[in-house]
Amino acid sequence: MKTIEELINNAEPGWELVSKWINEATNEIQVLPRNQAKAQQALYHTQVTTRSPLGSVVYESGGLLVDYGWLRILGSGHEKINRSLPDWNKGKTITEFGQQASYILVADDVIGGFFAINGGEFGENDLGQMYYFAPDCLEWEAMEMGYSEFIWWAFTGDLDQFYDGLKWNNWQEEIKNLEGNQGMSFVPFLWTKYQNINDLSRKPVPLEEIWNLQLEFKKQL
Repeated sequence: MKTIEELINNAEPGWELVSKWINEATNEIQVLPRNQAKAQQALYHTQVTTRSPLGSVVYESGGLLVDYGWLRILGSGHEKINRSLPDWNKGKTITEFGQQASYILVADDVIGGFFAINGGEFGENDLGQMYYFAPDCLEWEAMEMGYSEFIWWAFTGDLDQFYDGLKWNNWQEEIKNLEGNQGMSFVPFLWTKYQNINDLSRKPVPLEEIWNLQLEFKKQL
């Protein structure tokens, strides 16, 4: 594994580009401050240089909250997203830090959707491209963009269109106090047939629980 000194690139820091995108963003964004020690540990465990937007987000931020917290982009961890990118992946996509992952979880949303970088799990033809695990169909869907494009899309894209039919009335108020380790559990489930998401009952549950439940149902279906 590369040392932290090898991973920190001061000559061409990727955070300069990410900061520029933040300033140009049309969607609401909150940059969570980092803890220096946790940032170094997270970067070391991720093994990506800070020249890349991915490495810079991990190292320079505790994470990014987009669209009033609807979308969470993982960094080095903060009380509002109490998990770092490498810690969240351990036990899911890797068993040990430094392993080559078949996909890397980099972001998620409050309804149990997960964003990942393809490391071979979804095919060899689009390595490094983003996929979205859609909770309304339990399938990994190609986004046809890399991580950098994903960040730009999260900052400037039409998220209401992407989540068409999946945002309920007063969702902004309801998720305001939602923890970054939680998501909304719906009954009936989002992958069942229903007419209107406002008709479903919902409650906050640990995101880990949603992840495990959805993978289990995906296997069964």
